[in-house]
Amino acid sequence: MLLQIALRKKASALTALVTAAALVLSPFSAAKAQEGKGPPVLRDTETEQLLREYTRPILRAAGLEKQNIQMVILNEASFNAFVADGRRIFVNYGAILQSDTPNQIIGVLAHETGHLAGGHLSKLREQLANAQTQMIIAMLLGAGAIVAGSTRGSSSAGNNGLANAGAAAIAGPQEMIRRSLLSYQRQQEENADRAGVKFLTATQQSPKGMYETFKRFTSESLFAARGADPYLQSHPMPAERVAALQEFASSSPYWDKKDDPALQLRHDMVRAKISAFMERPETVYRRYPQSNDSMPARYARAISTYLHGDLRSALAQIDALIQVQPNNAYFYEVRGQALLESGKPAEAIPALRKAVQLSNNSPLIEMLLGQALVGTDNKAYTDDAIRILRAAVAREPEASLGYTQLAMAYGRRGDYAEADLASAQAAFLRGDNKTARELATRAKTRFAVGTPGWVKADDIVAAKPPRN
Repeated sequence: MLLQIALRKKASALTALVTAAALVLSPFSAAKAQEGKGPPVLRDTETEQLLREYTRPILRAAGLEKQNIQMVILNEASFNAFVADGRRIFVNYGAILQSDTPNQIIGVLAHETGHLAGGHLSKLREQLANAQTQMIIAMLLGAGAIVAGSTRGSSSAGNNGLANAGAAAIAGPQEMIRRSLLSYQRQQEENADRAGVKFLTATQQSPKGMYETFKRFTSESLFAARGADPYLQSHPMPAERVAALQEFASSSPYWDKKDDPALQLRHDMVRAKISAFMERPETVYRRYPQSNDSMPARYARAISTYLHGDLRSALAQIDALIQVQPNNAYFYEVRGQALLESGKPAEAIPALRKAVQLSNNSPLIEMLLGQALVGTDNKAYTDDAIRILRAAVAREPEASLGYTQLAMAYGRRGDYAEADLASAQAAFLRGDNKTARELATRAKTRFAVGTPGWVKADDIVAAKPPRN
């Protein structure tokens, strides 16, 4: 679990140590994250829906079903998942791609749910606050000794010894505090492992996937951990952790239970999709050669084909998939996306309408449909685009694409107040606060004072950017 409690530019060394804490499976720290900026988020309806289905029974078992825990996919190829704010589970796309079975990624999600259920984030904040207080006292005492040594003159060896003692007074407590906090985190990880197994057992799922995943990374992390002080690891030493996990996980009555074949197929389809979108075409074709006639392999090759310019062949491959599964919303989504990104928005509309229908009005697919409607330059589609995009952003208020397309549709209709407001909302979501305030200020002059549009624009004008 990577804790991101306070990644600020002026964070103390201790805060940076704790908030950049270790990965789920690896003993090294994630110190590469940019301050104040997380890695970009990937959005995909098919993948997000699968992850929600994976976590729903686990969250129910943990008593968190009503907490509206969200799944967030990060554009990172490494195997990692973490919780950061008590309401979201972050998963790198690499964790999904590298999980051979649903049970393996479900085990990791169960572990992260263990952190949420245990309230580890809030408890760690308390530990951090206590440590900071202790450190302040220790540093004050140490600084006093340094000052005492320096004011008595720098030529005396005794005085130098006193100053050195002051420095030791600072370093000593800092090291003890650091070890105390890391020990606390190690205990959290052990508790999350046990809680994860408990939730899996309660939902009649095997904990073997969790064990297999942790064991898989043990050999990779042992080299890095060899010779390391186990008391300086934020997670238990890998071999010890895996051994402990095996001991209590193997006692589950569902240890040997296999994943449902239909779920395995959906998992493989999502992995194929991720590979096609995120990996080089030569890598995709090594994973899914022409000799592989499975649905996941055909899906990956169809997507990769359209991404790399052969639209006609890609459409033929996608249509062949649709013949096999005519009610698969995501095949229609890919068909529409391929046409839209190839400059054929009018041709994309029928496929995207079908995808919206089959996906129970997925807001992300609705945004693609709205984009296609706007992209045709046909004013007859304007009202339909506005209706669809308004519904989409109402359910996905943090997706800037929806507001961008909505602004274009309003502009085409001549409703410049709503166009300015939607553009301001899109800029605000992108983090362009200056542009957002300028557009919102202009929008306020177009709305009557006190109307809903005026109030929304005023909120953007008054919003303060995050402090560094």
